[in-house]
Parts: sequence; structure tokens; C-alpha cells
Amino acid sequence: MGVLPPRALRHRHHRRPSDAAAQARDQEGASLAASGSASGLYPTGDLRDQLAHAGRAVVQAGLVVGSGGNLSARAPGADECWVTAAGTWLDRLDRGSFVRIRIIDGATLDNSAGVAPSSEVALHLATYRARPDVNAVVHLHPQTVLLLDAVGAPIRLATTDHAFYLRRVATTPFVPPGHPDVGTLAAAACADGTNCVILSRHGCSVAADSVELAHKRAMYLEEAARLTYRALALAIALPSLPTDWLDDPLATA
Repeated sequence: MGVLPPRALRHRHHRRPSDAAAQARDQEGASLAASGSASGLYPTGDLRDQLAHAGRAVVQAGLVVGSGGNLSARAPGADECWVTAAGTWLDRLDRGSFVRIRIIDGATLDNSAGVAPSSEVALHLATYRARPDVNAVVHLHPQTVLLLDAVGAPIRLATTDHAFYLRRVATTPFVPPGHPDVGTLAAAACADGTNCVILSRHGCSVAADSVELAHKRAMYLEEAARLTYRALALAIALPSLPTDWLDDPLATA
């Protein structure tokens, strides 16, 4: 049997999958792998370090590009939060990439780096005011989520992971980015305990009691959208997943 020359082997190893389904599987595997640290454990300690880790992972997963998206977090019960600065790229964050903001009135408390907060800071503050249990808000621009929104197709929760972590998904009407109503509508949509809100033709706002859980929910939201899209491409209607098991206190994904 013949032996391929080294150059041919290199090309063979780096060849992209020949079919769209295999390519999508590879992308999803890379996306989920990107959500973990080198040790396999989510970072702890300074909230800015946790947000920087999440920022790198969501960019690697393709949930946002360029300087799109913004992140924030607060200590439980605190009336202040760290929010990404305007124009920051989420895969290049460090502690100087954040501004400390008072939640009740939006006043800047720490801006030692001399940067302005994200133009969507009102989205984060409105969510914290509406949800005392929320300690992290992740705003991204996931492409499959937005594609389904654009064509009017609701995201279906196809797996137990989706049902357990997302529970339900709400959508707000289109409002131009940076407009105060982005935050007002998102806060109203999540006031009943909904943690995943699609901002129509704009992005998503995902809330949780920790940075890690908000990050995880954002990943599963896009995964649910991808599975919904594939079912639509196959002209198959995804049946509803039973959810009565979620009422069990011991329920897990």
C-alpha cells in the first residue's frame, strides 16, 4: 500500500468536512469545548476575570464577532456591577476593560481605565433592577438565534439540556441598539423569571445567578436554535419535549 507524502498528509488532516452536517457537528464540538478553562473548571474569584473567560469562550464559539456584545456581573445582592466598556472585543478583555456602575441610578463608581461603559449598559441595569436574583447578564449576537427570529420561527427546546437550563425563551419587539427601550422591554420580559430573551433582529440577553450559568445558558440557546434550524431544513416539526419532570426538586439535565 502506498504512503502519502508529508505534504499530502497535512492537507488531509486539515481538510474540512465534505458535508454540511459533519461541518456543523465539528463546529458545535469546538463551541462546547471552548466553554471550559484549561483545568476543566470555571474560574472563580474576581468577577472581571470570570467575565473575561466567558468573553473569550463565546467569541471562540462564534456567538459574537468584533466588538459586538457586552457582559456584566455583580456580587449577590450588590447595588453595583462591572460592565464591559464601550468598544471592547470580548475575546480581549482584562480587568481594565470594565467599568463599575451603580445599579440604582447608573452612576459610574470606578473608571480608573478612563473608558465609557457599553452603549447597552441600560439593558444590564434594567435587568438587575427587575430581577434581584440575577448576578450576571450576557448580551450576545448568536447568528442562528437571530436567523430564526428574522424568519419568524420560534426556537424549540429539543433536549433535556435545553429544557433544564433555558426553561422558556421570550422575544421583545425590534428596538434600535442603544435605545433605552432595549433595556425596558428586556426587563419586562424577564420579570416573570424568564432567563433567555431574544432582542428581535439584534441579539439575546441571558441572565443567571452566576457568570458560569449565564454563559452556559447562552451556549444552550444557540444550540437549541441550531437544532431547530436543522429540523426546519428537513421539513420536520420538532415535537414538544415533556417538561413535568422539571418540577422535581432533584431534576437535572
